[in-house]
Amino acid sequence: MNQNDLLNISYADVDTARKEMDRLLKTRQRNYSLPRELYNDPQMFRIDMEEVFQKEWLFVGMTSEIPKKGDYMTVEIGQNPVLVVRDADGSVNAFHNTCRHRGSRLCSQHRGKVANLVCPYHQWTYDLKGNLLFAGTDMGESFDKSQHGLKKAHCKTGGGFIFVCLAKNAPEGDFDDFLATLEEYMEPYDVENTKLAVESNMYEQANWKLVIENNRECYHCAGNHPELLNTLLEWDDTEDPRASEEFLAQYKRQAAEWDAEGIPHEHKSFGVRNRIVRMPLKEGTQVMTIDGSEGCDKLMGRIKNRHLGSMRILHLPNSWNHMQSDHFIVFRVLPISAQESLVTTKWFVHKDAVEGVDYDPAKLRQVWDATNDQDRQLGEENQRGINSLGYEPGPYSETFEFGVINFLDWYSETVQKNLESSDK
Repeated sequence: MNQNDLLNISYADVDTARKEMDRLLKTRQRNYSLPRELYNDPQMFRIDMEEVFQKEWLFVGMTSEIPKKGDYMTVEIGQNPVLVVRDADGSVNAFHNTCRHRGSRLCSQHRGKVANLVCPYHQWTYDLKGNLLFAGTDMGESFDKSQHGLKKAHCKTGGGFIFVCLAKNAPEGDFDDFLATLEEYMEPYDVENTKLAVESNMYEQANWKLVIENNRECYHCAGNHPELLNTLLEWDDTEDPRASEEFLAQYKRQAAEWDAEGIPHEHKSFGVRNRIVRMPLKEGTQVMTIDGSEGCDKLMGRIKNRHLGSMRILHLPNSWNHMQSDHFIVFRVLPISAQESLVTTKWFVHKDAVEGVDYDPAKLRQVWDATNDQDRQLGEENQRGINSLGYEPGPYSETFEFGVINFLDWYSETVQKNLESSDK
């Protein structure tokens, strides 16, 4: 908890805060930003973690980050360390990264490779499916290893994306339909034959919702993102009401090329939470590099056309992504505190691409390093202004900021639904 959090504690206990959050969400003015407390109060942040990040499906990484048996990655979801590992049959499993003996983290590195999962504290040993193999000889004859396997987290994959859910019962709805469509739309990229080229981690002194809100609109782009706008068309998707006739004609022309190559591109939405759409980039540009030229000499998967634009994939509450012809970029947001978030960006290329020969990591990341830092500054200034006693919720533009409105509608409905189910 940082100093700003301490200054904004306003509820005697979490039960009071839960009731107040429910009231604030029920009485909020739709199409307006949220009340101040929902952006900066530590008790409200705790509820966000309990009712969103501990109950909903979260994007954590790509399957090509753990390509072989025993490869693992770790991620911290609030105070919940999670371990994602590839087992012997190729399956991807997720576990709570805590030993069943005395709770120590099993794996402390961000990535690694193991034959079995061995706790560094007392050497309790688990296989890659979480079964306890060894607990020493001092646990007594009545000790049952089968009752002390690792605690699993729900884990699903689609199109090379890995999602986990920490809830006892994972939400259903249309998530499996989204995964099936993701599998179809990502097929041309052959994600299993890609590799992580470079990664960045950025700490932003802003509430996680402000990070997502900033991403869900390009109203601010013209005044803040010159590097990004070298290639990006600011329309949100093919159904954006602001889209020009020129853009629609370009989309129709490029869509015919994509159809000829069997590249999926039609807009697919699953509520307002999950969306996939392929969008052209500016005429004459190939990918989102500083000058629009190729990012990698090797194209991905079965792709032959360098002018695939960017396939944008949205997954609320914590990810947006850009899939292009020769590399793709994934973004993940994880809350740290009421006023701090971790934004992770990863760039992937063909697994046979050679650094310094086929691609230059500095060129791949130049545009988004600049854009991320610009967004960080915007988010932090937004947070500082919201902390003011003079702040009150302000109106969103229904044309330029409809993506923000959709996000807050989803957030509000999800928290209220989960609060209600928790109280039963």
